Amino acid sequence: MIRLGAGRPDRIVAVGAHCDDIAIGAGGTLLTLCLARPGIRVDALVLSGGGSEREQEERAALAAFCPGADLRLTVLKLPDGRQRAHWDEAKTAVEELRAQTDPDLILAPRTDDAHQDHRDLAQLIPTAFRDHLVLGYEIVKWDGDLGRMAAYQPLSPAIAEQKVRLLAEHYPSQRHRPWYDREAFLGLARIRGIECHERYAEAFAVTKLTLDLGARNSGTFNLGD
Repeated sequence: MIRLGAGRPDRIVAVGAHCDDIAIGAGGTLLTLCLARPGIRVDALVLSGGGSEREQEERAALAAFCPGADLRLTVLKLPDGRQRAHWDEAKTAVEELRAQTDPDLILAPRTDDAHQDHRDLAQLIPTAFRDHLVLGYEIVKWDGDLGRMAAYQPLSPAIAEQKVRLLAEHYPSQRHRPWYDREAFLGLARIRGIECHERYAEAFAVTKLTLDLGARNSGTFNLGD
């Protein structure tokens, strides 16, 4: 399999509409990156949950998912499920994030996610980050919106298990949800692993990707290099 990727990123942006979106969609990728690149800068923005127990969960969780990273997290107070009514605030937050960093990689929701909050945030990202690689993460849910993905980050069995453990440990407010369990998270990672000839993986949608195939003389690269 040919692997084209981000090489060795030094700056990452991760955005979520809700607390736990980033960890569910890209927690394994964050662990892989941060363990491979001590001191990597991670700028994270979450649009809802500010000032509540959800923010406390998110701060502890992302600190655990980004070990050794220079983590800078902002959690806003936009209402869950009604973020479209606060479009200007969300757009301003994304633009302010862009002013703070020039990332090598952006982890964001998919533009075709069935949840309106996720979808709206995904549509905002390319308006501020116009020349950046954006990987759209997936979140399993009752809507049944999982589909064919374009990019994969393999996860070692240890990383996959650590992701599941951290999700269970840091988001007690979500444990009552019928889809929020080990089987769901590890099962999806196993399926995505099969699709890229690995044991486990996280999968991402890619809306636009510019290749520079002559930039390197040889070798293969992935996000965990």
